[in-house]
Amino acid sequence: MSSANNKGRMSRRKKMEPWYYVGPIFLLLVIMFGYPLIKSVVMAFQNYKLGNANVYFNDFANFHKMFGDKDFLLLLKNSVVYVVVSVFGQFIGGLILALCLRDKFKGRGIYQSIVFLPWAFSAFVVGLVFRWSFNGEYGVVNDVLMKLGIIKKGIAWLGTPGLSLVVVILAMIWIGIPFFGIMILAALQSIPDEIYEAADMDGCGMFRKFFSLTLPYIKPTVIMTILLRTIWIFNSFDLVVIVTQGGPANYSQTLPSYMYTKAFSGYDFGLAGAFGVLLMVILGVYAVLFLKLSNYDKAGDF
Repeated sequence: MSSANNKGRMSRRKKMEPWYYVGPIFLLLVIMFGYPLIKSVVMAFQNYKLGNANVYFNDFANFHKMFGDKDFLLLLKNSVVYVVVSVFGQFIGGLILALCLRDKFKGRGIYQSIVFLPWAFSAFVVGLVFRWSFNGEYGVVNDVLMKLGIIKKGIAWLGTPGLSLVVVILAMIWIGIPFFGIMILAALQSIPDEIYEAADMDGCGMFRKFFSLTLPYIKPTVIMTILLRTIWIFNSFDLVVIVTQGGPANYSQTLPSYMYTKAFSGYDFGLAGAFGVLLMVILGVYAVLFLKLSNYDKAGDF
């Protein structure tokens, strides 16, 4: 009987053992992320302004104010354009980079460390570089374009509606290409060489091998990388704030950067919380639909 009890206790202890490792991390995540998340949702339904001691629940007043903002549709359009163009540019650049680095060549390690360097830079540094480079008066971009004879006078990149968002998108593409390159390169290196040898024997050309062999093999990695980068870019506000500060007249402002402005410039945390809830809903719906439409659960099946 005693032996059976000991075996039962050992079995329960073995089942609980993973929780000894996961438990502290789970508790840390709840404290560091769970509480702020719940607090932001609660603030979305409150009149919560810094300096105003009278905090109270105002139902959906913050959401009415958010959707009634005259620039809301502009912010939504900017966010969609910013995310779609940035992710597409990063994917194309990262794919080309990974394909170039797949084959061994002299100095590949050095070249690889250099081209992956932008991923190591902070967004603050990258934002400052692009802000000064595209300065309308003494930026290096205008100087180079005028010397090449492409333009006759400097362009106010950061002060022109439409162009200001382009500068932010270029900065985001530049900083994100290495991430796509690293992920796709890792997927490419996992493809067996025998498959390509068999394709060569069957007379498959370069494009046929890419679309029939390479792309299906790296599809799971591509889907997950696009999903992650879309979420990260959609939530990011630092480049917008640093490069253009949302100007001119909110033409480069996105939903996250506008939320940041309302929280830390207007000190309206209730309205900022409403924007945060909207972002969570949009990204949650996007993640579900994207994984379903891309058939992620079937990706990699041959």
